[in-house]
Amino acid sequence: MKPKVLITRALFPDVVARLAEHFDVDLNAANTPLTRSQLAARLADKDGVLVMGDRLDETALRGAPRLRVVSNMAVGYDNLELAAFDRANVLATNTPGVLDESVADYAWALMMNAARRVSESERWLRRGEWRGWSYDMYLGGDVHGSILGIIGMGRIGEAVARRAQGFGMSVLYFNRSRVSQAAELRTGASYCSKEQLLHRADHVILTLPYTPESRHIIGAKELTLMKSTATLTNVARGGVVDDAALLLALRERRIAAAALDVYENEPNFLPGLLELPNLVMTPHNAPGSERTRRAMANLAADNLIAGLGFGPDAGHPPNPINLKLPRGAH
Repeated sequence: MKPKVLITRALFPDVVARLAEHFDVDLNAANTPLTRSQLAARLADKDGVLVMGDRLDETALRGAPRLRVVSNMAVGYDNLELAAFDRANVLATNTPGVLDESVADYAWALMMNAARRVSESERWLRRGEWRGWSYDMYLGGDVHGSILGIIGMGRIGEAVARRAQGFGMSVLYFNRSRVSQAAELRTGASYCSKEQLLHRADHVILTLPYTPESRHIIGAKELTLMKSTATLTNVARGGVVDDAALLLALRERRIAAAALDVYENEPNFLPGLLELPNLVMTPHNAPGSERTRRAMANLAADNLIAGLGFGPDAGHPPNPINLKLPRGAH
């Protein structure tokens, strides 16, 4: 009898077919998340699950005594209560590496959009308000030759920094710990304190994971340190920015503009954000090229297949998070 696995959202049919070669697959074919009660009911007899942002905590694991592997189709895993996973001897995995360059591309697209007021001027044009050229029409800030500040210098942060070299930018970074000298040479980035970075940078991009320590790493105090001409871009996680404080800073023009791909309590967000002309908003889609999303899905499948003891890497999935082998792994 095949092990039973749950896929919590609609997924590429060929990836589902790969998993069906090894498992009895229960697919939630809708593009909407399962409720907590629905998720609990469908997890009850499962050996593995491929999740896409679904919250799994001690209560969920307690109701799934057969569960051995959770494959999280994302890099961040703040949706998983890892201490509970360890207690239940359940392996958690994620999908790092395959999305770094696409997220860095998107971060740049958002940052340049905010700096040059692309979305703002497009909305104005679509409203039929363009009547001709004027010297002060939607003047924005330059990206080339400016100072870029990156908070969170992991793989994505490095990819963002490398792109800055082509724009002749100076790059500052703040991280929990200083990266290697080799990484600084690769990226041309200089380490500084968060306060120094916010004071000096023309454009700030956030690429750090969400943790209790990083919650509201950008709040009211930090926003007062930024230049009035600066922009802020968040492609990290909702919660690393205090969205209410950012709303007020943008409304009062204490910074020039911002771009958000992630929000506190998403897909819900503060309604007042929609009213801000100097805010670019997208729906948590930074890794959303087809090639990258497929790579994430296939890596999540690889983790689930190997974690449950199948394939050439049986028992040794590519990306364990809590570094434990599941019960019964080969």
